[in-house]
Amino acid sequence: MPRIPLRAPLALALLVTAPSVAQAADTASAATPAAKIAYPETERGNTVDRQFGVDVADPYRWLEDDVRVNPKVAAWVADQNKVTDAYLATLPGRDTFKKRMTELYNYERFGLPRKAGTRYFYTRNDGLQPQSVLYVRDGLKGEGRQLIDPNSWAKDGATALGEWDPSEDGKYLLYSVQDGGTDWRIVRVKDVATGNDTGDEIRWVKFSGLAWAKDGSGFFYSRFPEPKEGQAFQSLNENHAVYFHKLGTPQSADTLIHATPAKPKLNHAAMVTDDGQYLLVVSSEGTDERFGLTLYPVKGGKPVTLVDDYANNWEYVANEGTRFTFLTNKDAPRARLVSFDIRKPGVLTQLVAENEATLVGASRVGNRIILSYLGDAKSEAELIGLDGKPISTIRLADIGSAKGFGGNPKDSETFYEFSSYATPTTIYRLDTVTGKSEVFAAPKLTFDPKQYSVEQRFYKSKDGTQVPMFVIMKKGLDRSKGSPTLLYGYGGFNVSMTPGFSPTKLAWMEAGGVFAVANLRGGGEYGKAWHDGGRLDKKQNVFDDFIAAGEYLIAQGIAGEGQLAIEGGSNGGLLVGAVANQRPDLFGAALPAVGVMDMLRFDRFTAGRYWVDDYGYPSKEADFRNLLAYSPYHNVRSGKAYPAILVTTADTDDRVVPGHSFKYTAELQHEDIGPKPHLIRIETRAGHGSGKPTDKVIAEAADKYAFAAKWTGLTVE
Repeated sequence: MPRIPLRAPLALALLVTAPSVAQAADTASAATPAAKIAYPETERGNTVDRQFGVDVADPYRWLEDDVRVNPKVAAWVADQNKVTDAYLATLPGRDTFKKRMTELYNYERFGLPRKAGTRYFYTRNDGLQPQSVLYVRDGLKGEGRQLIDPNSWAKDGATALGEWDPSEDGKYLLYSVQDGGTDWRIVRVKDVATGNDTGDEIRWVKFSGLAWAKDGSGFFYSRFPEPKEGQAFQSLNENHAVYFHKLGTPQSADTLIHATPAKPKLNHAAMVTDDGQYLLVVSSEGTDERFGLTLYPVKGGKPVTLVDDYANNWEYVANEGTRFTFLTNKDAPRARLVSFDIRKPGVLTQLVAENEATLVGASRVGNRIILSYLGDAKSEAELIGLDGKPISTIRLADIGSAKGFGGNPKDSETFYEFSSYATPTTIYRLDTVTGKSEVFAAPKLTFDPKQYSVEQRFYKSKDGTQVPMFVIMKKGLDRSKGSPTLLYGYGGFNVSMTPGFSPTKLAWMEAGGVFAVANLRGGGEYGKAWHDGGRLDKKQNVFDDFIAAGEYLIAQGIAGEGQLAIEGGSNGGLLVGAVANQRPDLFGAALPAVGVMDMLRFDRFTAGRYWVDDYGYPSKEADFRNLLAYSPYHNVRSGKAYPAILVTTADTDDRVVPGHSFKYTAELQHEDIGPKPHLIRIETRAGHGSGKPTDKVIAEAADKYAFAAKWTGLTVE
């Protein structure tokens, strides 16, 4: 289940004062409006589903319809936005936040380079461009030349460059177009020398890797069948298949490589092995890293099934002829490195054993393998030989996140990026022979990262489990008194919350607020056991971990009573909705974004069916009862004073369809849950998060954090 990226670039200082505990309490209580907001009237239907002897009311079923298709839903969206916009316009910190975030975003930033032939491809944003631009340079020191500028594709900046991959010789660039935030992609090919498109175009691509044939004659991709008219943004995604497209031919002539019509729920991703001799198809049914592996000889011959038990993670690292190296969690919950001969795939040779840190990535560069680890949610990296023997540790700049390390067996050069909560992304070039790193691209800072402290703390959850949490604030903050605190969490799908840089979070901290990130169970910080401890019938552990994080922040005096705001997106939106229902007294404000709010119908739309790995099946009684117990939409309770809630979603979100947020908001507004505002902000021509233009990112963040500031007592001047 996809997530909302938290990382983004930042920079400078806001003129803000952090109120004392007494001031904050006065401010928060005084902020309660004299009169209840007049929410739009929402038609309440009489739909009731009887499941396993339980009558489940779903009065807002009609809000599941696509806003682009049903005028009634479109009118509801317009009415809600009108009320929300009017309220947000009254917030004193909104314009200040927007101005400051705009300043903080306005600096040059680069994406990870990819080398192909003698050319280097990379993205660059000059600061406030809606979308980053793709550049190419000839040679490492060559002058960059603009190859693709997605900012010219749409007046509102909402059409983005998606995935891209150069052919091995750098002659062609395979790239995808993402319009309005949707998960659907249109794939095209560009001649790098001329900058012109070749005319090749592939549609109905989603959740696909892009893999060139080694000779550059064409590429492999995955797609779904074309959906019925009007159903592209809601219908279930099934019958994924791998195709080969030969350059210069129409899509109708593409060759079907791999499909499983008898198992329509399987997804398939294809990759070409380093030596170009094999096509490896990795298959899975849900979001769990439980894969099947099928190997196709590129020059013809029968495919070989390497793994078909769908029980473990298998990530291709390298191969020498028929001996393949994989990262796997088979018999190693925190993962290890193994090899086997494809003629005897069940006979494993261990190259690197499991250890205390979680092995999260491995890639071959030249005659080295780079291992990426998480040690207590912080990045570590190591160079080893092809035989698994250690060579050296890669020294990283600080406590933070390192990503990248891609390459090929013929070149010792690789690139990686490093960032932390107070450090924007810097790109490094690493020579795997010498082990030396050098800066490839670094941002010019207009603020001092040393002004911020980053602490990692450990707190006890309800069942005694020790949970890590990062706490970030401006140095010099009076820590004898509570400060308005923004607590972020995710807790699912094996996703690790690692340190990353965000200009919008920096604006909050510059204003005197504290930012905290809890590494909840359900994530991947400590491997499979940590993930398993927060999913299916153990999902309540995630909510308990998050609630315990809030209690810890208050008990430690980091936040005062009424000064705690919570935020999360996607699965994190579910998290925020669930804990707001369970402990409404603990929080001053809640910001659930693009959340999964109806846990009984999530599997009926688009990609929702994949999420049963973490949530379970609503059609199975035990899972149904567990899901009903915490489903945000079904557990809003009258008679309790809820925190101020600002729900955010987007009309083109075809990952977590916006009907989740629509129905949840309607229920919030219907129930008697106190006088604080319970509003929804619905973005147009935006999706689940990726591809959102810079100005929309800033505008949404300014609205959310001004709202949180209002209800936690943070004075923004």
